[in-house]
Amino acid sequence: MKKGFITLVKILIFFFGWAVLSGVIDIPNDNPAIWRFFAELIPLVVIIIFTVLFVIIEKKEVKIPIAENCVKGTLTGTIVGMIWLGLSVIILIMFHQLQIVGKNNVPLLWLWVLSAFINVIMQELLIRGYLYQLLKTKYNLTWAVIVTTSLFTFFHGGAFEAGLIPVLNVITMCMFTTVMYESEKTVLAPIMAHSVWNIVGAIILGGISLADDYPSLYFMTATGNEVLSGGDYKIEASIVVMVINIVLLIIFMLRYKKLQTKRINDSNLRQHRTKTT
Repeated sequence: MKKGFITLVKILIFFFGWAVLSGVIDIPNDNPAIWRFFAELIPLVVIIIFTVLFVIIEKKEVKIPIAENCVKGTLTGTIVGMIWLGLSVIILIMFHQLQIVGKNNVPLLWLWVLSAFINVIMQELLIRGYLYQLLKTKYNLTWAVIVTTSLFTFFHGGAFEAGLIPVLNVITMCMFTTVMYESEKTVLAPIMAHSVWNIVGAIILGGISLADDYPSLYFMTATGNEVLSGGDYKIEASIVVMVINIVLLIIFMLRYKKLQTKRINDSNLRQHRTKTT
């Protein structure tokens, strides 16, 4: 009971402390691209500071895997992100559910891309950083997944307005990237997959929703069945995405189990060698 209360207090202080500080700090600027950059940068800086402080408070019992497997995890996340988004877009366009109808001139496109990337890093550190590892360390993996998936879904509250399929897409997306996180043992894997989805899907193709002021290089519109095309919400509201999410979830669950078995066998082998020498 005491452990649960202390853990809950830590979660509330961490989350609401981050939210309050991120909300009160603002850097006004007339240029929307520059304003958005600082609007994304400030929450990221705050979450990094909070994460470092809380990890120190935990006396490093709670660790966030970043450096380990960083190259492999970055590559895996990037490839998975490309497959994840690429399959969704190819299927929807090939079957005439979505169509690119125009192109837009986006000043400072590189800065919008950087801002979207910063936003993804912030989200991943918030969802799969300290809070996830705290729950996993103090309780177990199941609780960590349940709580952080709920928090991630709450963070994407607009999905509830769009309907059941967008909500299920958010949940299954969070679950498959969490399993990828566990299998690759670095937060860089979900960061890169999430980044490809947001940057290419939203800022380049215009088929995914970010903050209202984010522009898109191309314009995409739904031209088919609403369940398949996603209707007004396009890619992220399509049932095709949910199927792909579930397939990726199964693939990474199998990969996670395989790698866990290998790690256990390697650990047992090292212990056996130590005892025999």
